[in-house]
Amino acid sequence: MSRIAERTRKTGETAIYLKLNLDGRGEAKLDYPIGFMAHMLSAFAKHGLFDLEIRASGDLEVDQHHLVEDTGITLGQCFAEALGEKRGIRRAGSCLYPMDETLARAAVDISGRAFLVFEGGLSGIPLVQAPERGVTLFQTDTVEDFWQGFAAAAGLTLHLETLRGRSDHHKIEALFKAAARALREASEIDVRAAGDIPSTKGILGETPRGVVV
Repeated sequence: MSRIAERTRKTGETAIYLKLNLDGRGEAKLDYPIGFMAHMLSAFAKHGLFDLEIRASGDLEVDQHHLVEDTGITLGQCFAEALGEKRGIRRAGSCLYPMDETLARAAVDISGRAFLVFEGGLSGIPLVQAPERGVTLFQTDTVEDFWQGFAAAAGLTLHLETLRGRSDHHKIEALFKAAARALREASEIDVRAAGDIPSTKGILGETPRGVVV
């Protein structure tokens, strides 16, 4: 049974098309106007072995917050939809990911209860980008907004921490890779579970309501 979902989200601030295959090969097809986030989304797909297709635009003349947060929400909605009833999944996963001087940790429980703990240790100083010889900045404070939107829309508990590190680039990238690997582990089918829902309640929550579509 395929675990694929796609969503189109259009608001007065952003327009996003996203397609997710949980059982992919780590391929990413991105038409995304923020270079650093495109890099993070590619890393997320590669390390989670998720196939990810995104076409997105937004009011970047205002700032990057709307597009980054809405991308997290849309990805989370697709994640929840692709999981369906969550039968046979491992449910929980974790990863300790080293990247040079940085060490990041991610832990996830696909519980139906949306909660995020984010301790990224970021400086708050924007990262400098130079697309086509121009200079733009990536607003690092939007990273927490992305994961908040994702966790709320996916209906899962997610803890993300930078244990040590110097470079904000490395911290953010290590967190994305750790999260991808933890989510891959949690969403994988456990052959011993025989299609059971991994909860003594017999249910892992409904698809989250109350998230603005």
